[in-house]
Amino acid sequence: MPAYSCCAGIFEVLFMQLYLHKFFLTVFIFIATATVAQVKFTATVSSAQIGKDEMLQLRLAVENAQMVEAINPPVFTNFNVLSGPSQETGMTNINGAVTRYVALSYILKPKRTGNLTIAAATAMADGKKLTSNTVSIKVSNTATVNNANNNLLQGLNPFEEIPVQQAPITDYVLKKGEIAADKINRNMFVKMQTDKTSCYVGEPLVATYKLYTRLKSESNVVKNPSFSGFSVIDMQQPDNISSARETVNGAEYNVYVIRKVQLYPLQAGSFELEPLQMENTVQFIKETYAAKAGDMMNDVFREFAEASIPAEGIETQKAILQSKPAVITVKALPAENVPATFNGAVGKFTVKGAVEKNAFTTDDAGRLVIMLEGEGNMQLISAPDVKWPNGIEAFEPVSNEDIIKTTVPVSGRKLLTWDFTAAAPGDYTIPPVVFSYFNPVAGKYKTDSTGPIKFTVTKGTNKKAAVVTPAVEKKNWLNKFFTNRVRVVSLVAALIALGLLFWLKRDKQKEAKALEEAAKVDIPEPEDILPALPAKNYLENAAALLEADSAVYYKELNGALKEYLSDILKMPAATLNKKIIADELDKKNVNNSTIIQLQKVMNDIEQQLYAPFAEREKMQELYNAAADMMQLLNKYKI
Repeated sequence: MPAYSCCAGIFEVLFMQLYLHKFFLTVFIFIATATVAQVKFTATVSSAQIGKDEMLQLRLAVENAQMVEAINPPVFTNFNVLSGPSQETGMTNINGAVTRYVALSYILKPKRTGNLTIAAATAMADGKKLTSNTVSIKVSNTATVNNANNNLLQGLNPFEEIPVQQAPITDYVLKKGEIAADKINRNMFVKMQTDKTSCYVGEPLVATYKLYTRLKSESNVVKNPSFSGFSVIDMQQPDNISSARETVNGAEYNVYVIRKVQLYPLQAGSFELEPLQMENTVQFIKETYAAKAGDMMNDVFREFAEASIPAEGIETQKAILQSKPAVITVKALPAENVPATFNGAVGKFTVKGAVEKNAFTTDDAGRLVIMLEGEGNMQLISAPDVKWPNGIEAFEPVSNEDIIKTTVPVSGRKLLTWDFTAAAPGDYTIPPVVFSYFNPVAGKYKTDSTGPIKFTVTKGTNKKAAVVTPAVEKKNWLNKFFTNRVRVVSLVAALIALGLLFWLKRDKQKEAKALEEAAKVDIPEPEDILPALPAKNYLENAAALLEADSAVYYKELNGALKEYLSDILKMPAATLNKKIIADELDKKNVNNSTIIQLQKVMNDIEQQLYAPFAEREKMQELYNAAADMMQLLNKYKI
């Protein structure tokens, strides 16, 4: 029974503690509110006024939240979603004021003209439901002047105007006898460039598709190449089209990179990189009307409607432009001197290995971590072969990548982890794990390996029950009863049930008596008199090691997170792995996105823990991530 039912004198002391607790809590909240930026959820658009055939970008941003659990967009009744959501996270620092944000962006196109409204969106952040503002958009029949909204999406007029020398006015004027299609072909073209035309299987090549134009156009990608026979990595985001200015045959062009990809050949042979096709809508002003427009034509980038050009003075022409195909010769890897351990890796790599614990018991599971680091076709690398000692049972490896896709070749590292168990105690040695690869620069196969990986297993406490064969003897009724397992189990179950009933009845009587005594005194509710006990600070030791050796720190941080999960799941830490944790949290109705987020944090910590050279700059970042996950899981009240 709670202690508050003992005597009224205790309540006076507790009430004073509660009063002081609330007083200091109020002061703390006031100070925190004054110094910590307020959480905001806003909806913004790239333009409040657009034409019916133009686009806009909607951005839903949550600022200053410690944990953003979900951003839910509104129903786009009046708009078609052309792209999105694309997610972004970051931090801004303006005059010392730091703002953290998480945002989703959508590219929208209106379904009709008029004053349209985008309804409010909702979000969950720091355990609270947030509602954004609504946004009003005016959609007219005519295009807006110099509208940058059409630069938002690849394939939907993404080409920004560059503040450089403009094309001559004559490029926009259609003279008598001139054919618009021919004029487009002279002033616009699509070109594909590759950094090489021959490579080995698994060796990357870069293909870049560019639009060269001296005309203002609305351009759409109508056909992308399929890249059959290659693994493809896009090196440019669809809404981040780069631009430049180049001179070709003495004429200057605005140049837009439509697509840039890194291609990894999967097999030998000759492969054709297919053309990229673009549909371009270009407007020309007829020569007669251009002369009447006078100075208004000096700004050739303005809409012709703004230059007082009537509809009959404008000629609109559509043209399909495409790049020329290119043939790539892919060479087979040399058939001579192929290492037995070669498994298709092409590039330059190193391999390192370690076990999570050098000593553990037969009750525990061990873990082997192999790190492959370098550059090459890393996304296609499979796990190397591990020769396990006798008595070791290993599970399927789990792969985690930390790679940079913007480098050529792709660079970074891949972590492969095996959980395993030992049937008997002893000293074990995993032979060196060998990793072979083909270096296309040297034109040779190379091999790297770990050293022998040793660990010790001691006997655990989970002993198997000894099997005793009873002597043959004449059985009386008592012997017969106890040799019948069903009868014994039934008897024990009945005794336990009776004991529970007796205990519950006695406890109920005590509770009733205590409630009767408590009713004589006006007792406040427990939450009003007893301040909540502070939760255990699992990360206290990790916080103290932030300036210490990174290996020691990551070991403590990893252990703290596992201890926390062990406590909330009420399971021994030694029995936990990612699958068990995910299953148990799912049973407790934890959101799937939260489980995935937790596993990412665990993977990131383990990656640093088992890497031979841990990254100190990530120490604070992963500490914050672990703290955020604990705070988020605490809200589920598991």
